[in-house]
Amino acid sequence: MDKEEAEQVEPLRPPDLNQESDRSATRLELFFDLAFVLFVARCADILAKDETWHGALIFAAVLSIGWWAWASTTLYANRFDTDDAVFRLLTLTAMAGVVVMAAAVDKIDGAAGRWFAIGYVLIRLALIAGYLRVWRHVPEARSTARLYLIGHGMGAAFWLVSLAVPTPARYWLWGAGVLADVVWPTAAARLKDAVPLHLEHLPERFGLFVILVLGESVAAVVTGLHDAGWDAAVLVTAGCAFVSAAGLWWIYFDLSGGAAKRRLTTEGDVTKHGVHDFYVYVHLPLAVSLAAVAVGLEHAVLHGADDHLSAGTRGVLGIATAGYLFSAALMQAHLGRRVRGTLLWPGAGVPLVLLIVLLDLSPVTTMAWLAALLAAGVLTGFQLHRAGEVRTAKV
Repeated sequence: MDKEEAEQVEPLRPPDLNQESDRSATRLELFFDLAFVLFVARCADILAKDETWHGALIFAAVLSIGWWAWASTTLYANRFDTDDAVFRLLTLTAMAGVVVMAAAVDKIDGAAGRWFAIGYVLIRLALIAGYLRVWRHVPEARSTARLYLIGHGMGAAFWLVSLAVPTPARYWLWGAGVLADVVWPTAAARLKDAVPLHLEHLPERFGLFVILVLGESVAAVVTGLHDAGWDAAVLVTAGCAFVSAAGLWWIYFDLSGGAAKRRLTTEGDVTKHGVHDFYVYVHLPLAVSLAAVAVGLEHAVLHGADDHLSAGTRGVLGIATAGYLFSAALMQAHLGRRVRGTLLWPGAGVPLVLLIVLLDLSPVTTMAWLAALLAAGVLTGFQLHRAGEVRTAKV
């Protein structure tokens, strides 16, 4: 769709394969992402209230469900978005499902758990309707659409059945539904006649999701500074927390994410499913870790004037930051195909981050060391790029 046509949406335009070389995120996609901003924030609240292994597992599980809901919707739009009125209504329906999930996310062990399931089913039904349109109007995509329909249909069925099942059995049905939801689409990518993904649009959308989650770290600094007051130690801690968030952004967009995009755009058609699948799924631990980092940063700023951080906050901050760096390292090593450079950074950052939090220093000292480490990592990335150890494309 060109710029002139984009000014007026068509009431009915059957789905078609996206072949435009300059395909970019649409205003509808950006609007859709707003619901996930709220969802991620509500998930972070779960971890903030319970910084234990139990709280961390619930947080990671719920956020993973939401991430897959976002990713599966994005993969459909990547291939078949024609931005007609029907597509917009289906996307807005899915967005409503995300809103319902976000509203219920912190009370899934009670009656609100059924509303959480209803929200997920609503997203699946919108996707099923979309793939049924593809089946009807795009004959060359029917083999791909069929597997997505099976997967999303089975996933929706498990979640619908869970409405009549009490906890904890309900959660097992949720897990089975998400598993079915993931396995069949993954199989679709391995078909000989699989519909290709749009390799310019894909990294842009996943990069936007990373920014969305990174925004939680910035919000965490604001919240921590607001609630803790303007004590000198709090100010320094907040400044270091902001530098840390900026460092995490820089590492993704100028290093690991850039290396991944280069592989996608230069060789994605040759090594289709291996490259695409890894690229999509490695963003799950990366996004979960980033969301947890925001919780650690907020609590570090809140307690910036204290002598020590609690063991829970240190654990969240250390494990989450290390998890992010480890996920970025996997992306960079596998897709960038430069293992030695990856071991220097961000690989070396993983044990160093854990060492910093294990030292049990004051909040301001802990954050100062963390900020210094991430800033040093950014500088190391520059040197690796200049030495040819990392080859990137602009994300």
